[in-house]
Amino acid sequence: MELAGATWSQVEATGRRSVLAVPLGSTEQHGPHLPLDTDTRVAGAVVAGLAAQVTDLFVAPPLAYGASGEHAAFGGTLLVGHGVLAEVLSELVRSARHAFRGVVFVSAHGGNHEALATVSARSAAEGDDVLVWSVHVPDGDAHAGRTETSLMLAIEPEAVRLPLAQAGCSEPLDVLLPRLRTVGVRPVSSNGVLGDPSGANAEEGRALLSSLVSDLAETVSARWPSA
Repeated sequence: MELAGATWSQVEATGRRSVLAVPLGSTEQHGPHLPLDTDTRVAGAVVAGLAAQVTDLFVAPPLAYGASGEHAAFGGTLLVGHGVLAEVLSELVRSARHAFRGVVFVSAHGGNHEALATVSARSAAEGDDVLVWSVHVPDGDAHAGRTETSLMLAIEPEAVRLPLAQAGCSEPLDVLLPRLRTVGVRPVSSNGVLGDPSGANAEEGRALLSSLVSDLAETVSARWPSA
């Protein structure tokens, strides 16, 4: 059930059997062909798939702002710092503790990792049951390449400006990461792409999305067996 459209009595009627799923994204550049809210749309699609597979789940409105400092040099990127994001997410957990069995944060933006690690440790210390799950595609490219473009072609193809797609810097992320942390993305890739969207297609995106949803559903069901 979508939390935003529910009433307080519907939430209370579950008797704290339900888990709250919170999609986390960002508002940041995704190359010349993908929308700024790509991460938010991907997180929302994965959570929607989760809701179709498990019971006793409320879906919170997505948080569309993340720790995106590495993309700050591009127009349109809106960000919050790691500390601010950690505080916001911690407050959400605290406000949810009396109504829900637990909280699962589903993040589609890698830059949120530091804040989520803080929230995970803090929640455990405060006795809250919180699961952090991040969108990860093995062997996928880092940013606005084939992986995210295929996912978006499956999720919302009308939002993809495929004729504008360009290849960017394709060095492995573990090689690029020190420089990205120091100077940000723009000096490394002037078009904002870390990877190559060539060959992206909706069929591949649907397969990736299905795999992500299955993994998340298995993880949530193992954590909260009746969910």
